[in-house]
Amino acid sequence: MSNQTKKFEERSKRPQTIGGALGGLIRIFGVRASDADLVQRWDEIMGADIASVARLAAIRKNRDNTFNVVIRPAVPAYALQLSYRSDEIIKKINKYFGYNAVSKISFRK
Repeated sequence: MSNQTKKFEERSKRPQTIGGALGGLIRIFGVRASDADLVQRWDEIMGADIASVARLAAIRKNRDNTFNVVIRPAVPAYALQLSYRSDEIIKKINKYFGYNAVSKISFRK
């Protein structure tokens, strides 16, 4: 209990958005139900090798609770490399959510 209260005491010196604050609470309690949490934890989920060359551009939620994920490479030349690794990216996102969350992945240059 003392560890959780200690986490609540840590405050940012800057004002936070609601999404940023909720993302922090989700991280504390371990619930992964939000696409906003995917944005906040992109570097952690993807790992340094993918996160250094790609950023999350958009997430669109479908009616069947799956996501269409759009990724923007840091340099357009990385788009081909990332397309070869799209299965790995999908597996990492699905592992994070705990179910087959991604129905489609696309790359924007």
